[in-house]
Amino acid sequence: MKEKVLTREDALRVRERLRAEGGRLVFTNGCFDILHVGHVRYLAAARALGDVLLVAINSDRAVRELKGANRPVMNESERTEMLAALSAVDYVVVFDEGSPRELIAKLLPDVLVKGGDYEPHEIHGREEVERAGGQVLALPFTEGASTTGVIERIIKSANSFDSSRGESKHKDD
Repeated sequence: MKEKVLTREDALRVRERLRAEGGRLVFTNGCFDILHVGHVRYLAAARALGDVLLVAINSDRAVRELKGANRPVMNESERTEMLAALSAVDYVVVFDEGSPRELIAKLLPDVLVKGGDYEPHEIHGREEVERAGGQVLALPFTEGASTTGVIERIIKSANSFDSSRGESKHKDD
């Protein structure tokens, strides 16, 4: 799986090779903190749009800047490994900037996608990709599937845990 985790330079080489072969690069980005079913469905749909799916993830520093001091829950090494393990994901690259716009402008993917919680005009890199003849899409959002929701469910579950006995307060657990 480590061969699926790229440096920026490696990502550019993959892009050049794919372009020379006439293949379509699909690019998406995000934090991907606590991988959930919404992520899995979204990445599978993104992969179906081209020949190679490159997922760019925010560095730990960038996630803290975007989401607050308590995030990410999973560090960038764990997040890249989990994403690389998915069959829908061909490559993963980490970016440290607050926005992936610079990376997108260098790669100029054929298809740039984000989740349905974004409007196309809100997607970073849209102008660059469209100017180069690429396509920008917001893919359907899986209702009820979000990292924040998973964190809230974990907290609720933890609050019902009887820590003095090391058991759940619920018989079904």
